[in-house]
Amino acid sequence: MKELSLYFRKNLVIYSISRIWTLFKKDLLLEVRQQYAFYGIILYVGATVFVLFMALETPESRVWNGLFWIIQLFISINAVAKSFLQEGRGRMLYYYSIASPQEFILSKLLFNSLLMLVMSLISFILFAIFLGYPVVRSGQFIGIVFLGSWCLSLVFSVLAAIAAKAQQNAAIMAILGFPILIPQLLVLMKISGTMFSMSVAVPLANVLLLVISCVLVILLAIILFPFLWKD
Repeated sequence: MKELSLYFRKNLVIYSISRIWTLFKKDLLLEVRQQYAFYGIILYVGATVFVLFMALETPESRVWNGLFWIIQLFISINAVAKSFLQEGRGRMLYYYSIASPQEFILSKLLFNSLLMLVMSLISFILFAIFLGYPVVRSGQFIGIVFLGSWCLSLVFSVLAAIAAKAQQNAAIMAILGFPILIPQLLVLMKISGTMFSMSVAVPLANVLLLVISCVLVILLAIILFPFLWKD
């Protein structure tokens, strides 16, 4: 009896992962077909970086670091927020019939994380080309960029889910996200600021804090999203 129970649990997990992957592929295919959204974000990043180049040319490392993370914040708003706001009521009813809330939110978190990582990498390359490259520890800095982008995408995904249920009011994202994102951005700037010199140690405690915060956001999304799902 115990072996039979383990067998069913294993099949249930596999089936759940399969549905998460299917929903993820759906979002990916929609993004590929609606390329105007992706290229629109790239245009936004490119234009912003070019304007900064015309105004500052080659800024010092602290200014470079601060501008980079501010740009990541606005990229998150433009890239991730639309994931829930574009879902209509009829489509949400369809998702309700084919997947659980946990599977749906995990697929959204996975897709938004991938999208934000790609956009952050493009932004990093454009910054290095136009505004100079003061980073000394390139590998560690890229790792922090990916970690920070992942954290930002998770937070905005949850906020977008809440905003989508509040009559598509995107202003709620800014109101709810401000007290969460500002401390997160300050921590990211502090960590990445050590990458511009070989003599400054990386604050591993802050890195661990970011990782824990990302995990907590995922757990909160899994626990709280079913209540939004029923609405």
